[in-house]
Amino acid sequence: MHKVVISGTGVFTPELSISNAELVEAFNSYATRQNEIHADEIAAGTRAPMTMSAEDFIVRASGIERRYVLDKSGILDPAVMHPVLPERSDDALSVMAEMAVKAATAALAKAGRTAGDVDAVICAASNHERPYPAIAIEVQEALGIQGFGFDMNVACSSATFGIQAAADMIRSGSARAILMVNPEICSAHLEWRDRDCHFIFGDVCTAVLLERDDLATAPDRFEIISTRCLTQFSNNIRNNNGFLRRTREGHMTDRRDMLFRQEGRKVFKQVVPIVSDLILTHLADENVAPAHLSRLWLHQANKGMNDLIGSKVLGREPEAGEQPNILQDYANTSSAGSIIAFSKYSDDLAPGSLGVICSFGAGYSVGSVIVKKV
Repeated sequence: MHKVVISGTGVFTPELSISNAELVEAFNSYATRQNEIHADEIAAGTRAPMTMSAEDFIVRASGIERRYVLDKSGILDPAVMHPVLPERSDDALSVMAEMAVKAATAALAKAGRTAGDVDAVICAASNHERPYPAIAIEVQEALGIQGFGFDMNVACSSATFGIQAAADMIRSGSARAILMVNPEICSAHLEWRDRDCHFIFGDVCTAVLLERDDLATAPDRFEIISTRCLTQFSNNIRNNNGFLRRTREGHMTDRRDMLFRQEGRKVFKQVVPIVSDLILTHLADENVAPAHLSRLWLHQANKGMNDLIGSKVLGREPEAGEQPNILQDYANTSSAGSIIAFSKYSDDLAPGSLGVICSFGAGYSVGSVIVKKV
C-alpha cells in the first residue's frame, strides 16, 4: 500500500463579485415590486408581504460579506434574479470544465507536475451542468491526460469524498496521481428571490492533486494520514430538479423546490453534533489528540456553525489562525469551501504539523481528512 500526499492545490476565482449592499438593494427592489403587484391580496390577508433583507441581517446570520459569481448582471436585475450564462455549443468547452482546467493548471504547477504525470480526473461537485458525458472526461481531454475520469456528487462533501476515492485508488496502486476538481456554479441553483437564503452561495473552482509520496517532488506537501466519510439521510437540504421533471404534470413551471432550499435552523442544530462527533472519533481512532492539531479547514457555510464545531473539537475557542474562514469573501461555495481554506492557509505550517480538512452538507454527508505536513 502506497502513502498518498496532496502535492498541489489550485483555486479559480471569478472576476466578478457582489457585495452585501448590492445584493440587498436588488432583493429589496424585487420584494417591493412583488408587494406592489400583490397589494390587494396582502391587504385582504390572503398573502404575506415579502420581508426586506438587510446587510446586518446577512452578516449576523452567516458571516458572509461578499461572494464571487460568474455573472452578476442577471442576479442584480430585479426582473431576472438569477445569473445569465449563455448556452455553449456541444463542441465548446463547458463552463464547469473551463473553471476546472484553470484551477487544475494551478494545482499542477504548484506540484511541479504535467498532465503526463496524472492518471485520472475526478470531478466532484454539488451540481453538474449535464448528466453526461462526464465533466471529468471533458477536463481530462482538455488537459491531455491519459487514463480515465468520472463525476461524483455528495453535495457539499463532494471534495472530501473525492479525496478519499482518489487516495484509496492511489494506495492500492491503480493510479499514480489523480486530479480532483470541484467546479461549483452555486449561483445557478440558488433561489435569489428567497430572503432566507439569497445571500448564501458564490461561484468558484478548486483542484487538488493527489499522488504517491515516493513519486512526489513538491517540497510542500501533505501526507493523508486517514480519511473518514459518513452519510445520514435528511430532507432538510434539498433540490428536486432532475430529468424526471418533464414526466410530471406542472413540474416544468417555476417551482420553488427545483432550486436549493433548506431548513436552516434544523440543519445547524443537527449537523454540528454529527460533524463534531465524527472528527473526534476519527482523531481518537488514529490516536491523534485534538491538542496536537495545528489547523482545522472546515466547510465554509456559516461562521457560527464553524466556530461551534471548532470549539467542540478543540475543547476551547479556536485561536486566530487555527480555524481559518474564507466565507466572508467567497460565501458558501459548497464542496470547494474547505479546499479554498486549505489552499490559502496551509503553506505556513511547519513539517510534522497535523490538520483536518472537513466538509459537511446535504445528505447529510460529512467527510474528514487527517493530513500531516511532510
